Amino acid sequence: MGNPNFSSGPCSKRPGWNAAALHSDSLGRSHRSALGKKRLAQAIDLSRKILGMPDDYLLGITAGSDTGAFEAAMWSLLGSRPVSVLVWESFSQEWATDVETQLKLNPKILRADYGKLPDLTSIDWTNDVVFVANGTTSGVRIPDWEWIPRERGGLTLCDATSAAFAMEIDWAKVDVLTFSWQKCLGGEAAHGMLALGPRAVARIESYSPAWPLPKIFRFKKGGALNREIFRGDTINTPSMLCVEDYLDTLRWAEGIGLAGLIARSRANLAVVEEWVEATGWVDFLAETKDIRSHTSVCLKVIDEAFLAMSREDQARFIKTVADAVSAENIAHDIGSYRDAPPGFRFWCGPTIEPANLADAVAGVDRIYRAKMGTYAPGGTVRK
Repeated sequence: MGNPNFSSGPCSKRPGWNAAALHSDSLGRSHRSALGKKRLAQAIDLSRKILGMPDDYLLGITAGSDTGAFEAAMWSLLGSRPVSVLVWESFSQEWATDVETQLKLNPKILRADYGKLPDLTSIDWTNDVVFVANGTTSGVRIPDWEWIPRERGGLTLCDATSAAFAMEIDWAKVDVLTFSWQKCLGGEAAHGMLALGPRAVARIESYSPAWPLPKIFRFKKGGALNREIFRGDTINTPSMLCVEDYLDTLRWAEGIGLAGLIARSRANLAVVEEWVEATGWVDFLAETKDIRSHTSVCLKVIDEAFLAMSREDQARFIKTVADAVSAENIAHDIGSYRDAPPGFRFWCGPTIEPANLADAVAGVDRIYRAKMGTYAPGGTVRK
């Protein structure tokens, strides 16, 4: 039977994954033991190698998945100069809310509706700039890295959780970059990764925020950056079982290489593109092809019967279809994010196989057509 797991987080495990493949000698050991630190350092070093991270960038493991890593970056780095936040989906809105209402930095917020990007030519690069590389809840990614100047006054803080290991990263354009184990490599949740470039390190060592910092956000020791954090000496206790699982998928990814991982994700998008082209009732939420994600692929329904429904009935209908698809073990967790327009979302990252995706979209097509023929307003089924 094929793999029906298309959740956008935690995402599908790597092909052929089996718990028996995980090393177990670190389990039950302290993360501060020689063995524990060795495993954590391996996770950092192998991540750096696969991503092609420059030697002068630091990479560390944080608590709280990508959210924890990005929050730590914002709370530790922002505040010394004005801030701009780019918002075009749910998580970028969360970052804008934190900068505005929690840190109270009065940011300039550049917004766009779902399916679009803000005007990337209107950014003030004397500001610190906060953005996502790929909108996990909108299926919209940045088209490239050319819109970011190499010479800039402020820092760039990039949430790359659904881009790292599946999309190219121009490291010269990012000062801070975060991701999690649970996305493109299908690791487990609760652990984040924080990359700091030289300019971000200089900011941390020269600036102290006016607000209190929780312990898990504190990167300084004795007034300087605590570099041991970026060698595997984590601030809080990680799950060594999750570490071993991450190392397993990193070894798989190393065998494929970054170019191969990207190609796998793009091949999955091609399956969806072929289906959308042949199907009259669905289209991509992203308005143009150049900003179309090939990891979190978000789809909208353009069928007239669907568009005639109220927003509430649209959401109910999507849930009806998604539940039926899941009940038949064709595809799980494919409904759009709760704050996004009603539609479908397929995770198409490197751990997904094109053949399984082809089966999934065929099943959705069949069930959508069957359900549309019997659906009535309010979620009832016509007799």
